Amino acid sequence: MSRRIKSALALLAGNAIGLLLASLILSGFAIKPISFIVVVIVFTVVQLIAEPLILKLGEKKAPALKGGIALIVTFVGLLVTDLITAGLTVGGVANLLGATLLVWLGALIASVVLPIYVFKELREAKK
Repeated sequence: MSRRIKSALALLAGNAIGLLLASLILSGFAIKPISFIVVVIVFTVVQLIAEPLILKLGEKKAPALKGGIALIVTFVGLLVTDLITAGLTVGGVANLLGATLLVWLGALIASVVLPIYVFKELREAKK
């Protein structure tokens, strides 16, 4: 399997873990089981599209936001995914903010753990 495919799978797995974490912890945040895979794929695609745009906008307009770009991208990804899919219910602004932190944290932990234990080639490529 190529490195690019393994990176995509690690990103999908990280997002799936983060979304699952948010759905387990937040009471109004729900993902229909039948739609889980679609929600994860849509969320990941939205993130992949939004990240370069937000990064470029942040560099020009507000360079201080550079460290928070991942949180902003996660927030936008959740918002857009909620708007375009029927399988995700955020359940209000408080849940959107809480889910942003939980999904970001779950994806961050997965991006550290997965290359160590599952995709060893990704860890070696980062060195």
